[in-house]
Amino acid sequence: MATNGPSLECRMYEAKYPEVDQAVMIQVKSMADSGAYVSLLEYNNIEGMILFSELSRRRIRSISSLIKVGRIEPVMVLRVDKEKGYIDLSKRRVSEEDIQGCEERFNKSKLVHSIMRHVAETMNIDLEDLYIHVGWPLYRKYGHAFEAFKVMVNDPNSVLDSLTREVIEVGPDGQEVKKVVPAITDEVKDALVKNIRRRMTPQPLKIRADIEMKCFQFDGVLHIKEAMYKAEAAGNDDCPVKIKLVAPPVYVLTTQTLDKEQGIAILTKAIEACTEEIERHKGKLTVKEAPRAVSEREDKLLAEHMAKLGRQNEEISGDEGSEEEEEDTRMGEIDLDNSGTVITE
Repeated sequence: MATNGPSLECRMYEAKYPEVDQAVMIQVKSMADSGAYVSLLEYNNIEGMILFSELSRRRIRSISSLIKVGRIEPVMVLRVDKEKGYIDLSKRRVSEEDIQGCEERFNKSKLVHSIMRHVAETMNIDLEDLYIHVGWPLYRKYGHAFEAFKVMVNDPNSVLDSLTREVIEVGPDGQEVKKVVPAITDEVKDALVKNIRRRMTPQPLKIRADIEMKCFQFDGVLHIKEAMYKAEAAGNDDCPVKIKLVAPPVYVLTTQTLDKEQGIAILTKAIEACTEEIERHKGKLTVKEAPRAVSEREDKLLAEHMAKLGRQNEEISGDEGSEEEEEDTRMGEIDLDNSGTVITE
């Protein structure tokens, strides 16, 4: 059935297929006897397959714990048959470094694609045509169109004025003449720049540090609480510091900022203030992971870990025990706003 409007379907990159040994982002679509069928999100949802033997390096006890329909995650490309359209993928061969690189690239590409698709839809033009004359040339020139879009926020002409296309016109004598014109019309250019400026606002980075803190003196919990106050007081309006209990004696300090170096410096200062206060009461603070920028995935893993500890705590909440034992083993957050309650669920 013919469609009246322009096509809004297009891959994100100029290459129609990924390269072997490249990490790509997929979404699991269905399960079969021998593996899982997936869509390659960066390549206009072309189909690929992950054999069950490529799910894990370890012995597989439960397929459902390793892969689920609907899940989005990075995998490694093993084979590409461009003639038949077969793409074999592996989950077990993708490294942590590959995962981080793929997630970073995909997040940038997804934003670029969203902007491009919105412009194509509102201006009633084919998305692939917009990619051919704008998106993919910017990928080639800047390494990623995202980097070009960042420049366009403040200086769009320096990026777009260099993009051209050839058109064929019929001259007065009836002969066809090739003519070089701007890659996009002024109307499309204005729409693109407007959307880029609306969507490309700076995104704050999350900075995190992991510490262990102990104090076995009388009123040790109160001393830890005071040390946490000192840590949070080291923050400011641009970089507010928060400290949470994961499970005694492990705590995490976090802040969000547009300036990575400033965020690291603030958390370092917070740890120093916390250390000084707890050592004043003969306690001890050990830095397990120094302040660093963390990805969405790392942040999600921490949240899942804390949720798991919370569920385990609920399972044993009916057990009898002393108040001191409960205070040492329960998972939660130190409540700095309620002096009457030390630990909250």
